[in-house]
Amino acid sequence: MAEMNLTLVTEFLLIAFTENPEWALPLFLLFLFMYLITLLGNLGMIILIRMDRRLHTPMYFLLNHLAFMDICYSSVTVPQTLAVLLKHGAALSYTRCAAQFFLFTFFGSIDCYLLALMAYDRYLAVCQPLLYVTIMTQQTCLSLVAGAYVAGLFSALVRTVSAFTLSFCGTNEIDFIFCDLPPLLKLTCGESYTQEVVIIVFAIFVIPASMVVILVSYLFIIVSIMRIPSAGSRAKTFSTCTSHLTAVSLFFGTLIFMYLGGNSGQSLEENRVVSVLYTAVIPMLNPLIYSLRNKEVKESLRKILNRAKLS
Repeated sequence: MAEMNLTLVTEFLLIAFTENPEWALPLFLLFLFMYLITLLGNLGMIILIRMDRRLHTPMYFLLNHLAFMDICYSSVTVPQTLAVLLKHGAALSYTRCAAQFFLFTFFGSIDCYLLALMAYDRYLAVCQPLLYVTIMTQQTCLSLVAGAYVAGLFSALVRTVSAFTLSFCGTNEIDFIFCDLPPLLKLTCGESYTQEVVIIVFAIFVIPASMVVILVSYLFIIVSIMRIPSAGSRAKTFSTCTSHLTAVSLFFGTLIFMYLGGNSGQSLEENRVVSVLYTAVIPMLNPLIYSLRNKEVKESLRKILNRAKLS
């Protein structure tokens, strides 16, 4: 009978926020607003980069893909959250939960790799300016982005297969907003070896690997900037990296808390807040970060708006 219970899980019930039904409508409107801003902001960034030839550089080529990933990344989870809030809970089949888990991991992994590639691009621009055009060719950019997609696919496949070959027992209720690793691990029972493999594989191939590239790149950038004699030139050079540093701090900070900080000391409410940050808030903020803190983007946007007024 125990073995039968372990194999009969056919659906998962998402019940996040259902304990306070009066908050359902305000939260629904809030998530809907954030999702619309995410779509408009990232689509606007993609269109802006495509329209202005001055933004046809390796950095903006990577930013274009990052904006597209943010749309996909948010679209996997936020509509499901809206459904949970609207229906005061939602049932997902085993297959749909696995599909959502795979897509979320796929897009999230690519986000990590793209941020790492953007750090490498900044390193070349600041530390190897004479070789930058030679190294970061169009073919190189395409190869690096293709590598990020392949690595993201591999990470998502390994993590999804590992997670959904676990034995689920007890309740099938997930007190969360989508099918993510921490709440799924709470439903497992039996041998924990596979659970540890899931966490280690994801940690080694995604978060720390990307962070090492980012940290090493910025270490060389800081050393190079400190050698510039003029304070004004140092500030101007460093300003080209501030948008990326802000996005990296927000994104990796939440991922580290969620996946590498351990779940024992984290409350359910803390996990919910962090999940909202990296699934809804950060994809919404990224286009604002790269537009408000980027002189080239602001000039390009101003030029297009002026052209629209004259027409």
